[in-house]
Amino acid sequence: MRRNIQSILILGTLAFLLGMPAVLTHARMNTVGASKIWSATRSMSTARYSHTATLLHKGQVLVTGGVDSAGNVLASAELYAPESGTWSATGSMNVPRFSHTATLLHNGQVLVAGGFGGKHLLATAELYNPASGTWSFTGSLGTSRFSHTTTLLPNGQVLVVGGANSSVLASAELYDPRRGTWSATGSMNIARYGHTATLLSNGQVLVAGGYDNSGHVLASAELYNLANGTWSFTGSMNTTRYNHTATLLPSGQVLVVGGDDSTFNVLASAELYNPTSGAWSTTGSMSTARYNHTATLLPNGQVIVVGGDNSNTFLAIAELYNPKIGTWSSTGSLITARMGHTTTLLPNGHVLVSGGTDSTGNVLASAELWRSN
Repeated sequence: MRRNIQSILILGTLAFLLGMPAVLTHARMNTVGASKIWSATRSMSTARYSHTATLLHKGQVLVTGGVDSAGNVLASAELYAPESGTWSATGSMNVPRFSHTATLLHNGQVLVAGGFGGKHLLATAELYNPASGTWSFTGSLGTSRFSHTTTLLPNGQVLVVGGANSSVLASAELYDPRRGTWSATGSMNIARYGHTATLLSNGQVLVAGGYDNSGHVLASAELYNLANGTWSFTGSMNTTRYNHTATLLPSGQVLVVGGDDSTFNVLASAELYNPTSGAWSTTGSMSTARYNHTATLLPNGQVIVVGGDNSNTFLAIAELYNPKIGTWSSTGSLITARMGHTTTLLPNGHVLVSGGTDSTGNVLASAELWRSN
């Protein structure tokens, strides 16, 4: 089974816990040149990958945790100011963690949950207060987990789904920010990690694909109903996939892109989920197959896909999906090919790319900006 540099700690940890093989393969630099629409911005003070990036209400970007160039799991956090293009330190988390999640709450605080602390799987959760720049513990998850998903629900609660600890998980939990506590909710029909979770316009949550407890890559999808806390199957994707992305489009459809299939082939294909019919349909494929990439919805309704890995070749090329015609076009290349990075849509419409690893395994502090004009 192929493994990539961004996933070595995540999947290596899972391999240790589940007795699965984990192989790190060599990756080569993508040689596509940089485009004028990509430009360097100031670098973070700390190189990191498998971190999180969250756009705060005041327009700053909060980056938390991850793994540094020495393999240390990080508790540190940084803030990016789009106006000046600079980074500044903010309070550190109480617990170092990577492969965690970060969710912006309605009150402007950021909830960080779970992950891996280097020696221990984590159930702890913390809240970042942007007014004071400090972190405080909140209630812990009922089950420690990493490589899970979190989704902010319309009622302000946060749904945590799947992931892994000593096994791949089907369980789900709800965080109530008013009480600062977690409670169990209905479990998925299939345990999964490497899946996606997308809040639909109707308030349901669509979970798609992933990797199950038996080592199978999944095409199945499920819907979470907040009203009764239950899951039900919906139409399956046309292709099994994990380490893909899922993006809610303005039309209400969900665009799923790339990933690995059941034979661990890297995919260029894309699919659309129609919540009215519960069915999937194919749409235009990317020019470059990729997994562990990022996908970001732009203000004009298009989706930009950035970086990732293609059969052990790290990617610099970025592509744009136009939902009106269902096709992809190139939108230049990153200055540095990378994966394990984050992308964040800024209030000015630019996209911030930060951190990750390059093709030689170097962990990056560098950051770049994509401008649409």
